[in-house]
Amino acid sequence: MEKQESTAGMKASNFVLENKGKLKEFYKIGKLIGSGAFGDVRICLHKESNSQRAVKILYKANMTEEDEKMLLNEIDILKDLDHPNIVKMYEFFQDEKRYYIITEICKGGELFDEIIDKGHFSEQDASVIMKQLLSCLNYCHSRNIVHRDIKPENILMESNKDFNQIKVIDFGISVVKEPDQMINESIGTPYYIAPEVWLKNYDEKCDVWSAGVIMYILLSGTPPFNAASDAEMKTKILEGTFSMEGKVWDEVSDDAKDLITQLLTLETDKRISAGDALSHPWIAEHCDPEFDSKLAKNALFNLSKFRAEEKIKQATIAYIASQLLSKKEKESLSSVFKAFDTNGDGMLSKEEIKNGYEKVFGYSINEEQITAMFKAVDLDGSGYLDYSEFVVATMNEKNLFSEKKLKAAFKMFDKDDSGYISGDEVKESLIRIQKFSDDEINEIIGQVDENGDGEISFEEFKIIMTKMNE
Repeated sequence: MEKQESTAGMKASNFVLENKGKLKEFYKIGKLIGSGAFGDVRICLHKESNSQRAVKILYKANMTEEDEKMLLNEIDILKDLDHPNIVKMYEFFQDEKRYYIITEICKGGELFDEIIDKGHFSEQDASVIMKQLLSCLNYCHSRNIVHRDIKPENILMESNKDFNQIKVIDFGISVVKEPDQMINESIGTPYYIAPEVWLKNYDEKCDVWSAGVIMYILLSGTPPFNAASDAEMKTKILEGTFSMEGKVWDEVSDDAKDLITQLLTLETDKRISAGDALSHPWIAEHCDPEFDSKLAKNALFNLSKFRAEEKIKQATIAYIASQLLSKKEKESLSSVFKAFDTNGDGMLSKEEIKNGYEKVFGYSINEEQITAMFKAVDLDGSGYLDYSEFVVATMNEKNLFSEKKLKAAFKMFDKDDSGYISGDEVKESLIRIQKFSDDEINEIIGQVDENGDGEISFEEFKIIMTKMNE
C-alpha cells in the first residue's frame, strides 16, 4: 500500500528554501573537499548552529539550460526527502554567477572507493549496506520517486566507515512519476542500467536492478555484467545472464545468491520490489537491528510527553528539525528509529511504535495512548512519524529548546530584527505551510502574547516553547 505524505500541517521540508541573502552572511566557507564539471564542494560552517555542512558551488557559465533544469529538479525532490540514509539538504542560494547548495557533510568518501580498497565485503557488512539502500529505495518508491542512477559513487560513507550510516546522494536525474506511468528515457550509468531502461520502457524497479548489481559487486568484487564498450555492455544486460560460480562465490550463502537472483530478474513483473527485498531471509538473518536500550527508553519517555498544540510552536519545531539540529543530534537517535522501522519504509507507523514499546519496556500501550501520541507528534498529519518528527519528539527537551536554538528560531520569525514578532511576521513565516486568515493569525498571536500588546517578545516566545509537559 502506498503512503503519501499529507500536504497539510507542519513539515520540516517547508523550511528548505532558497535563501535570498548572501551566502557569507550565514556560512563561513572552508577547504575544498571535491570538484566536478560544474564546480566545487567545500566544507562550510553554519554560523547560527555552529555545525559543519557541505556547500556545492556550481558555476552557471559551465552549465547548459538542461544542466540547470536537472539541478532545480534535484533541489525540488531532495528538499522533501526525510530519511536517515538520504543526504539532507538544508537550503540553497544563488547569485548572478553561481548556485550554492547546502547539504549535510559526509567525510568518509564514496562506497566505490571502499569497494576498491576492500576487494569484496563480508555478508554481514554487505547486508547492512543493502538494507539501508533498499530502505532508501522503498521510501522513494512509495513517493513515486525513481532515482535512476543508483551506483556506489552515489553512496557516501561517514569518516568512521560505519556501514550503518551510508547516505544516498545525487538525485539530479531522478524523476517523479504517476503510479502506473512508464518512463521512456534511457539514462544512467551503463554498468548499473537495468535492461528495461535500455529499452526505454520502465518504472521504479530499475532502481532495484541497480541495487542488485551493487550487491553482486559487494560480495564478489566484480560486476555481474562487464564489457569493453557500452554497446557490448547493453547486449549482455539485455540477455540478463550472469554467473555466481568460482572461488569467491563458494563462500557466499545460498540466501545471498537467491536475493541477488531476485534483484537481477530480467522480467520486471517477476523482479522483487525494494519493500519485499527488505523482508528477504538474508536481510533478516544478518541485520537484527541493534540499539542502545537506555537511549531507546529515554526516547520513548520523551515521545510520550511531547506536546505542541500551538501552531507557532509546531512551526518552530519544524524549523528546528529542518535547520538547527546538528548531525550528531539526529544520528544519535537514528539507530532507535531504524530499529523501530521494521518494514524499512523510512517512516514509523502506530503499530511500529507500539511494537517498539514492547521491545524496549516489555509491554505495549493501548490504542487511546498511541492515538493521542500521534496527534501530538505527527506535525504534518500524514499518519506516520517521519524521521525528523521522531527525532525532535524524542530529544531531550533542554537540547531541543536550548537558548541558542530558540534565539535562532525567533530570528526566523522576526523578519525586521526588531526584537518582537508581529502578526504580519507570523503570517509571512507560516504562509509557506498553509494560508491563514487574519482571525487565525490573531488567534495564533494570542496563544503566545501574554501581555496582550499584539506582539510576541522573546521571553513570551520562550515560555510557550518550553511549556512541553503541562
